Amino acid sequence: MAEVIPFKKKRPGEKHKGNTLCKNGFHKWERLDEKPFDSRQGKLVTAYRCKRCGIRKNKAL
Repeated sequence: MAEVIPFKKKRPGEKHKGNTLCKNGFHKWERLDEKPFDSRQGKLVTAYRCKRCGIRKNKAL
């Protein structure tokens, strides 16, 4: 017999889990280990990624 998959609506808490904070600007940044070099500024750049939504940002040292 095949497995039965339950079809139910996701609750708003499950649907938007972690995204409401990021939409309001409260990201949870984690530092990435890669060390890119910006040739225009001549500086090392630290890369960050949000744990919740996956957006990346770079910060020059």
